[in-house]
Amino acid sequence: MHDRIHSMKKLTLADYRALAEFRYQIREFFAFSDRAVQAAGLERGQYQLMLTIKGMPEGLRPRIRELANRLHIQHHSAVELINRLEAGGYVRRERAEDDRREVLMALTPKGENVLADLALHHHDELREAAPRLVAALRRVMAGKQDGADKRTRRRTAGAKAPSSHDSSRP
Repeated sequence: MHDRIHSMKKLTLADYRALAEFRYQIREFFAFSDRAVQAAGLERGQYQLMLTIKGMPEGLRPRIRELANRLHIQHHSAVELINRLEAGGYVRRERAEDDRREVLMALTPKGENVLADLALHHHDELREAAPRLVAALRRVMAGKQDGADKRTRRRTAGAKAPSSHDSSRP
């Protein structure tokens, strides 16, 4: 049983190629993003933090803890990003209305404008890259499913139905 389960987890060369292509397409988009962000005079993390502030899901507040969690960075790294963005005039800290002890991050008008330009540029690039990204993701998903289906067909095609007198049955 263990061998059968273990063999189901093996990837084919096509699976590896599909994964590599998908990662390549993602890296292509990130390379575009890095160039666009740098041209706007920002660092990658600064853009991501501003986008996170603006795109915070309903029910979450743009506190440092939530921003750090959503960016998968340490709390002190989020503080450093915020400090640099604040010094550049892109974000500001403000007290929450309902709990004055709570500090929330907000975009300044300058931050809103820069983010709007960059996000639109990213949106356009994603629309252009989407067919390649989706095709690469489909190859990843189809390869995994096709591989499992092929293994299942091979196992069932070569197997004979066991009889009640079959001594090889466990």
